[in-house]
Amino acid sequence: MVSGILENFRQLTVKQRNAFVACFLGWTLDAFDFFILTYCLSAIAADFSVGIKKVAECLFWTLAMRPVGALLFGAMAERWGRKPTLMLNVISFAVFELASAFAPTLGWLMVCRGLFGIAMGGEWGVGAALAFETLPPKGRGFFSGLLQEGYVCGNLLAAAVYWLVFPHLHGHGMLTNWRVMFMIGALPAALVFFIRMGVDESPAWKEGKADPVKPKFQWSQVGAYLPSFLFLVLLMTAFTAFSHGSQDLYPTFLEKTKGFAPAEVGKIAIIANLGALFGGICVGTLSEKLGRRKAIVLAALLAIPMIPLWAYTHSMGVIMVGGFLMQFMVQGAWGVIPAHLNELSPSAVRATFPGLAYQLGNLITSRNAVFQAALAARFGGLTVVMAGTVVVVAVVVAALAAAGRERKGEEMKPA
Repeated sequence: MVSGILENFRQLTVKQRNAFVACFLGWTLDAFDFFILTYCLSAIAADFSVGIKKVAECLFWTLAMRPVGALLFGAMAERWGRKPTLMLNVISFAVFELASAFAPTLGWLMVCRGLFGIAMGGEWGVGAALAFETLPPKGRGFFSGLLQEGYVCGNLLAAAVYWLVFPHLHGHGMLTNWRVMFMIGALPAALVFFIRMGVDESPAWKEGKADPVKPKFQWSQVGAYLPSFLFLVLLMTAFTAFSHGSQDLYPTFLEKTKGFAPAEVGKIAIIANLGALFGGICVGTLSEKLGRRKAIVLAALLAIPMIPLWAYTHSMGVIMVGGFLMQFMVQGAWGVIPAHLNELSPSAVRATFPGLAYQLGNLITSRNAVFQAALAARFGGLTVVMAGTVVVVAVVVAALAAAGRERKGEEMKPA
């Protein structure tokens, strides 16, 4: 596997490698800034003397505003280029992360997290467009899987900083521990210097700008794009339900239903995230041979046999194996998505189309945890609800992927 990974990178030119690294780090650091909040919920609640549920509304506002960012930054990338838009995007999410550190009230923190959500919503679509318009078609599945799992790497990085740094932070006023964590979250702004110096503009975008007949979006094309776009929104709604449905309440499930201590839950979460990372890379790479749709269908349906290990056992070792395998399949299916959506997108709106579909799916499922908790209260606990969620959503993901189109190996050229 290591030799295969090295071979995929060896085929790239320096500029192609730099472009991918910049986009991967952008998504990783964006996710890092998002997950910092999830680890600081209790500290923020204590500081503002409110319940955790009220602070968790900040997460909702971040998710709710992501489609706005996908549309806004996507439109900027179509007009002014992928590279400058990505630079502005990175600066924006770092600035709003820093602003979160100085929020004087919970209300202002929600405003800051909403603005952060706009920046976060733009990064995935713009970064993916720059990456796949720069990379060669060969090995696109591997790079798709690795790019998507930047989200997992961001989570792992946030967990590591929380574990290694947070316990040693003390202070008061405007320098309480959670505020320092958000200050650390502003450091990704340094990535802009690497993008400025080491990354070229997308060849496809430059070619389109040089063409006398430029691939500009026209409102008259909405009717032609709309059916494909709505289908992708439906597909991404199923995909986000797949990930949120198997992840959001899983730590709570392990603590409340299985009785594991927080330290044990953390270990299980790390193992599950490693499964997600390997799954994204492996299934993304496999999609080069099987095709995008077949790889998604296979990974989604294989999540179902993992349910007994993942939810119906009390042994920590077995649950670790179950967590690894479940997220290997869930994020394995996800690993195909960056390449699949970019290949299916019209070239004139490639920076907008995939990202907006993705973020609208996220918006639709943003209340997933509340919905699952309500079902658990009514139907006998989280075990049945979470297992049932995986079965239903896995089947829906597989069915939608099988019913859709595929353009594996599509050249990322202007219209």
